[in-house]
Order: sequence, then C-alpha cells, then structure tokens
Amino acid sequence: MNPLLQVREQGQQIWLDNLSRTLLNEGQLARFIAEDGVAGITTNPSIFHKAIADGRYYEDDLAALKAQPMAAETRYEHLVIPDVQRACDLLRPVFDDSKGNAGYVSLEVSPALADDADGTVAAGLRLKTAVDRANLLIKVPATAAGLIAIERLIGAGVSVNVTLMFSLKHVEAVASAYMKGLERLQASGGDVSSVMSVASVFLSRVDTLIDKELDERGGEALSLRGKAAVSMCRLAYQQYRARFHGPAFASLRAAGARPQYLLWASTGTKNPAYSDLLYVESLIGPETVNTLPDATLAALLDHGRVARTLETGLDDARRVLDELNRLGIDMTQAGERLQAEGLRQFEQAFAQLLALTSD
Repeated sequence: MNPLLQVREQGQQIWLDNLSRTLLNEGQLARFIAEDGVAGITTNPSIFHKAIADGRYYEDDLAALKAQPMAAETRYEHLVIPDVQRACDLLRPVFDDSKGNAGYVSLEVSPALADDADGTVAAGLRLKTAVDRANLLIKVPATAAGLIAIERLIGAGVSVNVTLMFSLKHVEAVASAYMKGLERLQASGGDVSSVMSVASVFLSRVDTLIDKELDERGGEALSLRGKAAVSMCRLAYQQYRARFHGPAFASLRAAGARPQYLLWASTGTKNPAYSDLLYVESLIGPETVNTLPDATLAALLDHGRVARTLETGLDDARRVLDELNRLGIDMTQAGERLQAEGLRQFEQAFAQLLALTSD
C-alpha cells in the first residue's frame, strides 16, 4: 500500500512543503492529492523565490506587472495569490470531506512584520480577503508580537499556521494564544468551529544546533546526537494531548472548536548520517501534520515504513532532554536562538524574492 495513504490511516496528514506553477500547470499537485492523499500545502518566502526564479510560467506575468507602477511586494502578491487560490481549489474537496480538518494552503505574512503585532494583523486580514478561500491559513511566526497577532487573528475568525517554533516553551505559548483567540471569538458571538490552526515545530534545525553543542562536549554526550528534535516533539505531543483533550479545552470543544494540531516542519534531514525519514517515521500519530519537501515526500513513497510511533519512547525522550540539561544545553535558549536565525533567513529570502519583482 502507498506509504502516504498508510500514514493517513494512522490519523496524520501529509502536506507538501512546496508550491509552484510547475506543480499546478503540469498536474503534479493534482496527482499528489488524488493518488497519494496529500492533504495540504505549506509555503514560505524561500519556496516562492525558487518558484519564480526558476519557473518559466511566471515570466510573462512578471513582465506585465513590471510594466505597471506598483511596489515590489504588491507585484509578488499578484504573482503568488492566484497560485494559492488554485491550490486551495484543488484541495477544496479534501477540506469539505474532512469538514474543515484538512485541505489547507498556507500563505505567510511578510517576515518584516515579525515584531509588529498590528502590522501582522492588518496583513493577515488583507491576505485573507485577497485570497478569499475558506481553506487558507495565514502564516504568522511565534515571536512575542506574533503571539499577540495570533490571538487577535483567531479572534477575528482567521485560520492561522503558526511558524518558526523550536521549543516546548513555544508550543505552550502558541497553544495558549490560540485558546485565548477562540475565547475572544466566542465572546464576540463568532463561530469557533469556523477556524483552524496548526502549530509548526521545526526539527532538523534543532538537531543541527544541538548536535554541534554535543560535538563540542564529546565523550558520552555524542550518544545523544540526532535525538533532541524527535524527543522534543514526542513530549510536545503529550502537552498537546493534555491541553486539547483535557478539561482546559472542554468547553471550547463542546462549542465546536478544533484542537490546534501540531505540524512537523523542516523535516528534510540535513545530516547525511541520519535516515532521510528520521523526522517522518519517528513522529507518526493522530491529529498531527507532517509537511514534507519534495525529496522527503519521494523518500516516503519509495521506502517509508509506517507505524504509530509518536507516543512510543516517552521515557527515553524525557531522559534525552534531562541529559541535555545536565550537560548545560538549554533547549529553551536554543529555541530562541533558532527562531531569531530562522527569521533572519526568511527576511533574506523575502528580500531576494522582492528583488525579482522590483523594477
């Protein structure tokens, strides 16, 4: 059986971490959805930069836009919003069949707004209106300002993909912002069942940083290499279960609110010594999402082994984090550093993207 469909049987959604007109125009995205059960799409500035820079399908539209007096960011949005709309339309049957639990496409607000709550809210509302699709997720980073914006956007009935999460502290803060947003929406008379949110925890970057720290310590510390990210995610899922299947969420659930699914991101393995499916096969479980770049999706199709693994090895996961702490490796501090680095990378990618659409 197709491993992607096997994963779906375990209750986990597989999303594609890519979008381009090549995928749309040549039918590959439609095939992924129809044949392989791909249930969503994530995008970011790097993805759109590559798509526009390499894709012949953008050339004519970009030339026409450059003939008009408009800002580079406006041109970029004119290029990508139609792609997002087409992807949303392809996934609409998935959205409808799942009653809104799957079938989403994510579009990110400008990384320049990461520390601007008001600007993020305004951009999120504007992009939601521009795309005009029920199965759109607005991507917002889990910064301090982002948390404020997340609560306000959810409170305004906007579905949100929270990005750039790297620690258990991020998971807890984002879940709290989501619940506060639902309470705000409910208090205003809104329909809490109308919004969806996913919380994107990044994996490979965590291991890259922590492995470097372990290499510097040497000796027994080396036995922990490649274990930090998976251990963190398994414990994050326990936090998720306790919050969204416990008393804290009971009244919102009774009103039709959806739990905020954890989404595993940055799942392409960076260390060639590790399995190319380390961040897939180790984290399969219900009410989660794994978004895969093309190469990891192909690897899963080719040789993926599927089992419900997310709730296994919990004692070992706790031991790994305890050992890291004993060695003086602070996962919370590492998460803050990684978030700051991730924001810089997205800002650089967005600047390169806008250079493509500038006069």
